[in-house]
Amino acid sequence: MRQKLWDALAPLRDAREKLPVKWVRPEKIHLSLKFLGDVEEAREPELREALRRAAGARGEQRPLTLQIAGFGVFPDYHRPHVVWAGVTPDPGLELLQHAVEQAFAPLAFPTEARAFRPHVTLGRAARDARPRDFTGLEAILAGTDFDETVTVAEVDLMQSTLQPNGPVYQVRYHERLS
Repeated sequence: MRQKLWDALAPLRDAREKLPVKWVRPEKIHLSLKFLGDVEEAREPELREALRRAAGARGEQRPLTLQIAGFGVFPDYHRPHVVWAGVTPDPGLELLQHAVEQAFAPLAFPTEARAFRPHVTLGRAARDARPRDFTGLEAILAGTDFDETVTVAEVDLMQSTLQPNGPVYQVRYHERLS
């Protein structure tokens, strides 16, 4: 799925008029359920336990079949910060994300105030990008066809370390959805 997303946006990445976007490499493409921020390594056991509880919450969490379709941006096409692929709303995914929120809340990770909008980040606009740099982006994304399904059978606790060439991700723990 990651490679298919990467390939779908090849015309956009390879265009003669390059967009001021730092593209996420295929191996780094993911769907975030919750961002924890800076966390001390000593807390890893309690984070693992919280993820374990969320993944098996009341026996309701099972592998999910998710539809990835369409592209868009946050916050808007006038001044986009993030280019994303859409994840069709799914009750199972919403329950899982809610279980993650509830499992991490007692550990002093506040629940997200905004509604969960599942998406896969594909690129981030450069800080010095200007609105005119994105002229035509909406039409290009609207004309890019993508509709695939993927089965998600596990959730990962990830560590993200920012480097000059982008973030480096390391799986610290994974839990099967069962």
